[in-house]
Amino acid sequence: MKRNLIAMAIILLASASLNAQQNINYDESKVPDYVLPELLVTSDGKAITSARQWEKLRRPELLELFASQMYGRTPDDSGISVRYELLAENPAGLGGKATIKQVKFIFSNGKKELEALLLLLLPNGSVGKVPVFVGYNYKGNHSTLSDTTIQYSDNFTLVKPAGHPDWERACQASRWSYDDIIDRGYAVATMCYHDIFPDKPGLKDHSVISLFKGYGTQPEAPDEWQAIGAWAWGSSQMVDYLLTEPRIDSHKIAIMGHSRQGKAALWAGAQDTRFSVVISNDSGEGGAALSRREYGESIERVSSIQPSWFCPAFNQYRGKEQERPIDQHQLIALMAPRAVYVASAVEDRWADPKGEYLAAYHASPAYTLYGLKGLDSNVMPHLHEPILNDIGYHIRAGKHDVTRYDWLAFLDFADKHFKAAD
Repeated sequence: MKRNLIAMAIILLASASLNAQQNINYDESKVPDYVLPELLVTSDGKAITSARQWEKLRRPELLELFASQMYGRTPDDSGISVRYELLAENPAGLGGKATIKQVKFIFSNGKKELEALLLLLLPNGSVGKVPVFVGYNYKGNHSTLSDTTIQYSDNFTLVKPAGHPDWERACQASRWSYDDIIDRGYAVATMCYHDIFPDKPGLKDHSVISLFKGYGTQPEAPDEWQAIGAWAWGSSQMVDYLLTEPRIDSHKIAIMGHSRQGKAALWAGAQDTRFSVVISNDSGEGGAALSRREYGESIERVSSIQPSWFCPAFNQYRGKEQERPIDQHQLIALMAPRAVYVASAVEDRWADPKGEYLAAYHASPAYTLYGLKGLDSNVMPHLHEPILNDIGYHIRAGKHDVTRYDWLAFLDFADKHFKAAD
């Protein structure tokens, strides 16, 4: 009887998964003809021909559209304070190559407090200030390496499935090439994204959003921020802390996000210019991929995820991709003149690698305004042929993941642009 119930449950789950994937296009011949919204023309028809015009006219327009129609507005955080508590410091981490710090962030609105844990690795072999990569992990700081002293947060315990082996220590160490990053002379700062906004239904009260004025007192506004907005805000909070670290070079801060955090990394980079390198890995719909291609994950699918990642106004474009006033090439262009990198995986059709590449390509005219180099061709490069221009791109073999290959490319890209700034 028990075996029959298990079999029935598997069938129901498979059926639900199949239904969720219905109407998903994986056929290039079925990609509709589309016209992208103008990048260098203002809403009143004025052509943008200079970097100054871009910064004064078009860039603010696009930021407003992405805030009001997609990610939600980041509210004033002047009522939120944060203090830091050093929990542990190990000067002999990674076999002596790194100093590992664990720092507790305590966010407060004067009545309520929430905590988040930052894991920071600093290279011992480097002299002076060092560049740093900032990024979220998915399953707790302890999931990124085997060090048994690495702690996890209260929010992690709320979302962790009981007894689930995929959430154990070092379970996602392969996604964090700490040795390569440290050997190259970079620091790396990571935090579990659940600490900022738990990605599980019913836990919004445990997110940083719950600290902001007016939370839960009235119906959600169309442009009210949700999870992606909160994660982007949290990335900037990590930068605030890093600027207090004497060994961090404040002019060489890179953000790297994978999947849903690739979406958040792009939104963080668009709003916070302290990120001088912005990297999106396999971010797909709502991230780097063009919505108008209608390939892989759809707006209907990504906007239905709970808890919500996007503001309520985004829901109006379900099945109406061609009616959006914006598309993702314009988001990527908001990084200009800072360096931006988009990475794809050939088996990750859900994220639409071609759509990710084309969005980066169509962002290039914004970089031309600064005399910088975007992507020259609308034809994708071959596998494992990274492009390291001011807009960079690669597509690798394999599936939806972060691999050592990705990290080595990210490091090469950051090396090129940080050294150019010296």
